[in-house]
Amino acid sequence: MIGYGVLYVIAGVFFVIIAALSARDKTNPKRWKNTTFWGLFAVSFLFGSYLPDVVNGLVVIAMVLTAGIGGLGRGAPATSSPEERRASAARLKNKLFLPALAIPATALLGTFLFKRPELAGLVEPKQATLVSLILGVFVALAIAMPMLGARPNVPMQEGRRLLDTVGWAAILPQMLAALGAVFAASGVGTAIGTLASAWLPAGSAFAAVAAYTCGMALFTMIMGNAFAAFPVMTAGIGLPLIVQRFGGNPAIMGAVGMLSGFCGTLMTPMAANFNIVPAALLELSDRNGVIKAQVPTALVLLLANTVLMYVLVFRY
Repeated sequence: MIGYGVLYVIAGVFFVIIAALSARDKTNPKRWKNTTFWGLFAVSFLFGSYLPDVVNGLVVIAMVLTAGIGGLGRGAPATSSPEERRASAARLKNKLFLPALAIPATALLGTFLFKRPELAGLVEPKQATLVSLILGVFVALAIAMPMLGARPNVPMQEGRRLLDTVGWAAILPQMLAALGAVFAASGVGTAIGTLASAWLPAGSAFAAVAAYTCGMALFTMIMGNAFAAFPVMTAGIGLPLIVQRFGGNPAIMGAVGMLSGFCGTLMTPMAANFNIVPAALLELSDRNGVIKAQVPTALVLLLANTVLMYVLVFRY
């Protein structure tokens, strides 16, 4: 049965190849740092399930030290030139969207198909969507490579080019998701609830709602991930105050609370996949330019979410 184990092996093999290609790239002045970083990341995928927690922690610390002291470098992968890519885009036009659309289409289709009784033993039901997403990547490659006339090594070289451009920020979402789980398990939500109960005006439902929505945005800015902030703020403010004390609707609270967290996503460099990665890929001179452009919209949406939750959560 296909589950996390198979996906971890696929990811681990990919990063082993990236590490090997980095080691061979003499144009990168920091090639051995890149090799070490992506090699350690490969180890976490291939052997993390079998290693003690302490060893996994040491692997993460080693990755942080490797990237944190002097940063990673950028090489010159054997890929097409910008002129060649522009010529290819002009020739293929909208056909270029086919590989990109194949990924979500395969993920959606597989999510439903792999849960059918006749395919029940093929994929672990809880991982059907993730397995389908990885399958979609291979489908996209099968479409893109003959369409572009690409050699077999091109996907690996292009992948390394993107990883060299983004650097360590590429793995930040994974690290921050783990941080959210640590915060929730360590009782941070309970501590926040105690502080909120002591400082918020007694009997003010609006104050509880505002503390929850703004807290979701703030903790998302700290953690870089609304899904990581959600268990902390919901355990600390959402459930004990909005739901239990004031009788609010938990479904509406959760939905609007996540939207409030996404407002924080727009305003933080910690949300690397939304803010830092686009700036790196576009090679913007101001790496915080994306965030600066989003802040006004984020603040307006956060205010709207606060009012919306107050209006709806106690009515339905």
